[in-house]
Amino acid sequence: MNKRTAPLAILALSVAALVAAPVAQAQDTAASTPKQIKKAERKAARAKKNAELKELEKNGYNPAGEQTNYPQNLQNAQSKINAQKAAKPAAASAP
Repeated sequence: MNKRTAPLAILALSVAALVAAPVAQAQDTAASTPKQIKKAERKAARAKKNAELKELEKNGYNPAGEQTNYPQNLQNAQSKINAQKAAKPAAASAP
């Protein structure tokens, strides 16, 4: 290499390193094993169930409370949630 081509070679190697590093990191995060995928799916399902339970509790259902009226208490809370969801689109579409 002469004096002119040496800086160009260093520049080319630097650019190549900067471009290759993010690509390698993206491939590592994108490549998940089936075990990791199942774990993420279970975690998402658990989060969904917890959110549903919190919404039921917010609308009057108490899973730790008296269970003599269990199905009716749960159904009452669910009907409140359904009524709220039905009212939201109607309110959003009103001018």
